[in-house]
Amino acid sequence: MSVEEVKEPQQAAPQQEAKEQEPEPTISYKAIVLTGFGGYDKLKVEVKKGLPAPKSGEILVRVKACGLNFADLMARQGLYDRLPSSPPLILGMECSGVVEMIGDDVTDRKVGDQVIVMNRGGLWSELIVIPVSHTFLMPDGMSFEEAAAIPVNYVTAYMMIYDFANLRPNQSILIHMAAGGVGTAATQLCKAVKDVTIFGTASASKHEIIKENGVTHPIDYSTLDYVEEVRKISPNGVNIVLDPLGGGDTTKGFNLLKPMGKIVLFGAANILTGPKRSPLAMAKIWWNKFSINGMQLLHSNKAVCGYHLGCLEIDQLTDVVVKLLSLYKEGKIKPRVDSVWSFEQIGDAMKQMQERKNIGKVILVPEAKKTEN
Repeated sequence: MSVEEVKEPQQAAPQQEAKEQEPEPTISYKAIVLTGFGGYDKLKVEVKKGLPAPKSGEILVRVKACGLNFADLMARQGLYDRLPSSPPLILGMECSGVVEMIGDDVTDRKVGDQVIVMNRGGLWSELIVIPVSHTFLMPDGMSFEEAAAIPVNYVTAYMMIYDFANLRPNQSILIHMAAGGVGTAATQLCKAVKDVTIFGTASASKHEIIKENGVTHPIDYSTLDYVEEVRKISPNGVNIVLDPLGGGDTTKGFNLLKPMGKIVLFGAANILTGPKRSPLAMAKIWWNKFSINGMQLLHSNKAVCGYHLGCLEIDQLTDVVVKLLSLYKEGKIKPRVDSVWSFEQIGDAMKQMQERKNIGKVILVPEAKKTEN
């Protein structure tokens, strides 16, 4: 072997060393951040640096689709009472995606699994670290958009209809905002019970679609008194009212109940009258707030229930999600996706919902152009 042949690898070594010292490229990902309370402009897409690392019992998920809910609209205005912290913070209570990394002690998830995620916030991000207990495997054939539309709306509807209201065959129900995410879910779940009469409020342009979804009697709330319209068909009222409106509508709903009827309160949509918080709307809600004492309930033979998803723990919701995924596999429920918006279009997506233009679920994705059904 010649001297030159011995020296050759020695000359290459410094180059190899230099190559090893090159910094690895920094991983970045986008997230929608609520920078403060107010209008649509308070939500900004920010770029985060570094790869979030899952701890024991956690997984790293690359998010493919996120759900938008009325609670997010209220959070933007500073009206939602279950925020994990003050702004700046990342909103989002539901999403779907693909597992990219698992932490120690995780045995029931693997890299590549497609999952549905529920949390109190922090999910409007391309990458999230989440406890594995907050995730559920997506059924075969379910799209990421459908998966992101399941958790909040369908869990809410299921627990109100079956756990609180105990819907039974041959009963009747009034579903407000029947074309929205919860309204669509509630209608489909009511159809799983035999011979249920469903009254649904929605603007006239949405009536054909909500009828296709299962509403028996659509009512145009913008031009008609829904109380009068219900009583024309059912003079004695209804067995169940699902009330996401609040204020004076709660009193109307309670008075519409038959004896042994139940009203379930799950929101205050009447408080959202514009992009920013409205002191007038808040005062109106307070002035018209529903108030009743125990003796009045006793003599009326009616029940009033309050439902707040954000006040429940994940272990209280797990069984419900499992049942819903089973119903999806059986073809008994199918989320309707209204429209898909990119993270950068968050303001337009919120406007779509706040102005009641959506029919079904409004979905956010990290990268996409807006599409409509």
